[in-house]
Amino acid sequence: MSRVSLEGQVAVVTGAARGVGELLARKLSARGAKIALVGLEPDELKKVSERLHTESAHWHADVTDHVALAQVAQEVKQHFGKVDIVVANAGVASGGPFLESDPDAWRRVIEVNLIGSAVTGRAFLPVLMESRGYLLQIASLAAITPAPMMTAYCASKSGVEAYAHALRAEVGYKGVKVGVGYLSWTDTDMVRGADQDDVMRELRQRLPWPSNKTYPLGPAVDRIVAGIERRSSHVYAQWWLRGMQGIRGYLPSVIGAVGQREMKRFEPRLGTVSTGLVGAGGSADERARAVS
Repeated sequence: MSRVSLEGQVAVVTGAARGVGELLARKLSARGAKIALVGLEPDELKKVSERLHTESAHWHADVTDHVALAQVAQEVKQHFGKVDIVVANAGVASGGPFLESDPDAWRRVIEVNLIGSAVTGRAFLPVLMESRGYLLQIASLAAITPAPMMTAYCASKSGVEAYAHALRAEVGYKGVKVGVGYLSWTDTDMVRGADQDDVMRELRQRLPWPSNKTYPLGPAVDRIVAGIERRSSHVYAQWWLRGMQGIRGYLPSVIGAVGQREMKRFEPRLGTVSTGLVGAGGSADERARAVS
């Protein structure tokens, strides 16, 4: 597929204070896009904005807040005159056995990752229709294959994948293209936060290759940028994820068998697993909700 120049285009990135969102904003800016940063950490967003190569602005907003996101969409349109690209990237994660999971943290993962993505789409689709733009929904390997100790995250990412595929069919005739971005374990605050838990780290390391590795952030984001330039329906941050699509129907039974064996192995230590939101982004989310 041919690539669309990003020069002068306006890109909105949610969850832009750190990780995938922060580096994606920088790489899109380096290619000439103007950037609207959205997130829960205004000081961090300001720092990101100041490092960008092109015109940028930042908005402090919770992606689960319909009123706030609708206002952000209006203000971004007023500030830049248009919106060409929206990357629904904001996300949080929690881990641990489902029965022992923190109900509030479990619900929050669904709210941010799934409901927040839908709120983002609802807010920005009208302006994307005006520009015949592109919405990229960030999903995960967790949408392709289930994993024990990650029930909320897998449910949320499977949900956003289905939501984005359904949305593509609804808005394509209006000129808006919708893509789904897939990432495996990538070197971000979220993954590093999960790895601080010994059981979660060891369980992941026992997954079959190549899903047991942590991949560098830079090449993953480069692949996402290339997908945005192509307005791709499917964007794979690691090369091997594309091949997973062809075997995904077999994966639940495989993971079910292997997962039972591994859960039995780790059972004596399961009580030590943290069940709250993980990483710096999870902490930022908890602080923001405590203030509000």
